[in-house]
Amino acid sequence: MPGSSAGIVAGLTTAALMTIGFLAYQASATLPADLGRRQASGTVADAPKAPRDRRNPTALPRGSGTGERVVYSVDDDRVWLVGPDNRVQRTFRVTPSTVDPAPGTYTVTSRSKKITGSDGVLVEHVVCFTTVDGVVIGFSAAVNGSMAKPDPHVRTGGIRETRADGDAMWRFATTGQPVVVIR
Repeated sequence: MPGSSAGIVAGLTTAALMTIGFLAYQASATLPADLGRRQASGTVADAPKAPRDRRNPTALPRGSGTGERVVYSVDDDRVWLVGPDNRVQRTFRVTPSTVDPAPGTYTVTSRSKKITGSDGVLVEHVVCFTTVDGVVIGFSAAVNGSMAKPDPHVRTGGIRETRADGDAMWRFATTGQPVVVIR
């Protein structure tokens, strides 16, 4: 009789694994194809630059979307945290990585409290939103406070903020938050 109960357990385990596999397949088949991916086409070079207010260079550029979002200008090395009322809650300068994301709309796909960045520097409040040719792109603050430009010969994706700005980004940009990249 002990052999038959082992057979039942093996059969139930197999059935459970098959069910889990089917449900995982079904769940992945219903995810939006663009989840966490760029939703606009084009490259940084051919995308038009969003109009700027010449009298107020820190003003939110027109054409940068609506609603609550993070706006990142690759040309101006500036970020705007925009509330649901389309008002800027905070704006700050950043040090860009060596790999730029293309203009478009993304979503925050992952967050890490503290990790080692792609340049080997310990960083905190990492907010990732896309990948470009295998390089993860996201905002982060160096724990040592450094905002040094990265080595141009090393492909990095960390867009560096001050620690205070990193804290603000961490509180604002939760998973699923839109990130609009402009020129």
